[in-house]
Amino acid sequence: MRFQVYLPSAELLPYVKHLVISENEDATAYTVLPDTALVIGFQYRGRLAYLEGNNPKALATMGITGLRDTYRTFQNTASIGSVLVVFRENGAARFLKTPLHELFGESLSLEHFFERHLLADLEEQLVLADGDAARIGLVEGFLIGHLQQRPADLLVNRAIQYINESKGTIRIQELASLLNTSASPLEKRFRREVGASPKKFATIVRARHVLYAMENGQEAYGAYLSAFYDQAHFIKDFKKFASVTPEQYLKRLK
Repeated sequence: MRFQVYLPSAELLPYVKHLVISENEDATAYTVLPDTALVIGFQYRGRLAYLEGNNPKALATMGITGLRDTYRTFQNTASIGSVLVVFRENGAARFLKTPLHELFGESLSLEHFFERHLLADLEEQLVLADGDAARIGLVEGFLIGHLQQRPADLLVNRAIQYINESKGTIRIQELASLLNTSASPLEKRFRREVGASPKKFATIVRARHVLYAMENGQEAYGAYLSAFYDQAHFIKDFKKFASVTPEQYLKRLK
């Protein structure tokens, strides 16, 4: 398996965390945990599906996955190759006219958002391209061509900052107070720009920090969540997020 990360061009850097060339010669199934960024995938060979129960649901060769608060299991065919675009928390909103909260929990074809003939041209070019640099350049050119020049929502930017600084523990009323607004307009603007409510986004941030603490041997992760969960709720929510119990997750790390 090859997973090569590339920094975006200067024009895309405010909106895109990184791009990835992902290739795998073997057919595999793998679990993806929730994260705070929307992802667009462009397959230039092979196909991808996700499991709904035990049933595979085929994905378009070019698609976008919205934010989720539960894990998802994917399957790829042999010899798959993809370019992945991992956006910053509110970066995707500069390329899509659809309010991002409508994508929550969804994996949709890019045909819902961009003209079909442009996608067909890009797919053909990606298949014929010679190497990583050419494919990255094609995808970046496509994104730059659809970049909407509108100002960032500074209120949402600051909200993201406060949530990340608190590691997802901040209360929404406290967040609204810090921003000199009320919860309702904050939620509306946040959902449109980020793809989830501030509360849901904070839950994902908090869970990611718990995983980080566990992966780095910080045994106080349980106490970190004690204000938000009793033990039963913690285990239930952890399994929904990570597909296994905290005990099972720790065993995997050993």
